[in-house]
Amino acid sequence: MSPALEEFPRYARVEAVLAAEISAGALACGTQLPPEDRLTDRFGVSRTTVRKAIENLVARGLVEIRRGKGTFVSEPKITQELTELRGFDEDMVLLGRHPTARLVSKQIVAASKEVAENLELPQGAQVWRIERVRLGDGVPMSFDETYLPLDIGEKIVANDLEAEPIFALLEGKYGLPLVEARYQLEAVTANAHVAAALAVEVGSPIFLIERTSYVERNRPVDYEKLYYRGDLIRFSTRLSRRARG
Repeated sequence: MSPALEEFPRYARVEAVLAAEISAGALACGTQLPPEDRLTDRFGVSRTTVRKAIENLVARGLVEIRRGKGTFVSEPKITQELTELRGFDEDMVLLGRHPTARLVSKQIVAASKEVAENLELPQGAQVWRIERVRLGDGVPMSFDETYLPLDIGEKIVANDLEAEPIFALLEGKYGLPLVEARYQLEAVTANAHVAAALAVEVGSPIFLIERTSYVERNRPVDYEKLYYRGDLIRFSTRLSRRARG
């Protein structure tokens, strides 16, 4: 261990060495960390010290604990820019990832107050709800809960929703070019339904984006609740400052 690390607490030294090995690729993404007893032998420290170091690596997003399996090096986060209205497939292609989808459910439901307000429909009106898991390079990235007005939804659900993106269908097949969208972003934790869809633990950090997309004349045609894995995604935007005075 480097002499420069000697002044730090033991757990910090272990953390620094493992973090450096992850950064250098000696511990590659998806690699399982050695078990505790091997780490205690390697560094000459106690199990408590090793566990503290691992906790800090988890907090930094460098490793993740998979219950019943062990501790693994995390996949690096991808940065998704919120600068224009794009669908998941378009975002993944721009990031160099291969997008796929898995359909969870599609059914007609009564619009809740929230859904009704966003689609400008009466509360209780019938709408289509579509649930899909969206994957990048085979890794679940987001769980999408999409609500469509009944007439539009009937057209959309007639298609293969694991192969055809909804935005592409709206614009390319049904002549509904999207003009703009309203976004709301907040941090939440995964409930049992979302956690199962994304293959994460209940309570895992999740980004929730609520997005309402509009066509001409400010007509809402698509309301979505998009649950993105907090361990794999980060969002970026660029803001301009309005002139003062």
